[in-house]
Amino acid sequence: MARDDERSSESDPADPDEQLLVLPDDLRHELKEPMGPIETDAETLLEDVDGPLIAVGDVVTYHFLQAGRPPDVALVDERTKRQEVDEEIRETVTEATHLEAMNPPAEISAAVIEALLEGLAREEPTTVLVEGEEDLVALPAIVAAPEGASVVYGQPDEGMVHVKVSDEHRAEMRALLDRFEGDTERFWKLLDRDDG
Repeated sequence: MARDDERSSESDPADPDEQLLVLPDDLRHELKEPMGPIETDAETLLEDVDGPLIAVGDVVTYHFLQAGRPPDVALVDERTKRQEVDEEIRETVTEATHLEAMNPPAEISAAVIEALLEGLAREEPTTVLVEGEEDLVALPAIVAAPEGASVVYGQPDEGMVHVKVSDEHRAEMRALLDRFEGDTERFWKLLDRDDG
C-alpha cells in the first residue's frame, strides 16, 4: 500500500533521468538557421528588450551580466561550442545558481523543462545550471515565455540571436518540437500544464 503515495503526486514531478525529446538528425540543419535577428553587442540588444529576458548559453548570459541586466532566467552549462568556458565566464554565470537540471546533448529532458518553468514562475532572476547541454532549451523557452518576452541564445561565431516571443514564434516552435523523436505527449503535458 505504501507504493501508492510514491506514485501519485499532484504536481507530477519530473524524473530527473526522464528523456522526453531527442533531436532527429534530419532536423539538425534547420536549427542552424537563426530564429531571429543577430546582435553582437549586449547593450544594443537590450535596447529592444521590454519584457522578461531569457538567456540560453554561458557567453550570452555573461554579456548581459556585464551590461548590468541579469536575465530573468538564464540557462548555462559551463561550455561554449562544446568546449569549457574560461574561468571568468564560468565563475560569473554560475555565481548565482539557483536550480540544477540534467539534460543530455541533443535531448530535452523532463528535469530541464521543470527547471525552466520554475525559473519563469519566480519573481527574482534565476540561473539554471544544466548538466549536459542547454542549447535546445531555447525552443521550449520560446513556447513557455510570455508574450513580448525576449529569448536570446548564442549563434556560434556570429553573435546573439534575439527572439521576441509572439504567437507566430510559438506556433513555429510547436511545429518544430512536434517533429522531435520521443514522448511528445508527455512533453506537451509538462510544458503546457500552467496554461489552463
